[in-house]
Amino acid sequence: MPKSAERCKEIRTQMKETILHKSMLYFARNGFAGTKISDLARNIGIAQGTIYLYFESKEVLYREVYKRINRDDDIKQVKYLSLLPISPKEKIHIMSKSILQKLETDDNFAAIIALNTQMLFEQGSDNSSSDSTYQSLLYKHTAKIISQGQKDGSVVSGSPIKLADYYWGVVYLYSLKKLFTSNYEMISCADLERTLLIGKEK
Repeated sequence: MPKSAERCKEIRTQMKETILHKSMLYFARNGFAGTKISDLARNIGIAQGTIYLYFESKEVLYREVYKRINRDDDIKQVKYLSLLPISPKEKIHIMSKSILQKLETDDNFAAIIALNTQMLFEQGSDNSSSDSTYQSLLYKHTAKIISQGQKDGSVVSGSPIKLADYYWGVVYLYSLKKLFTSNYEMISCADLERTLLIGKEK
């Protein structure tokens, strides 16, 4: 018996969602430049042509994945923290605790971190997105908190933007572990804070 138009639409929607979800994880692991549609299709378990039925190119698919997961909540939270009248040490604690809670409970958050870090790595490549708004603003506001902490002596010395890069680099590493390994020990809040704070107890 032929499928109804409604059922056909439902199947197409499910397939598109499957492609988007699995592509999100694949891009997060391999980056844009390291992803070939043929390899992606094999990973999903579908024919390469099936992907092109829904997305005309790798660029279009990547943009759609990015739109689906991109949220500015993280940027807003760190910007808000940087303006709060509390100590920089407390700001870093709040930020670290929130990040680790999201990593524990939200695979999409881990993918957001991984994908945006991949975009930063690939920025300027002819074959990748040059939209680094997520990274630049997130790093900028994190660096502002770091600079505040350096002034009151609670944060280690060094370039604030480089320290922000190091801090989020650690988050990136554990995002990858969250996405692609089953047996790992999540970093503790104290361990993450130790990347920035002076005299953090072990």
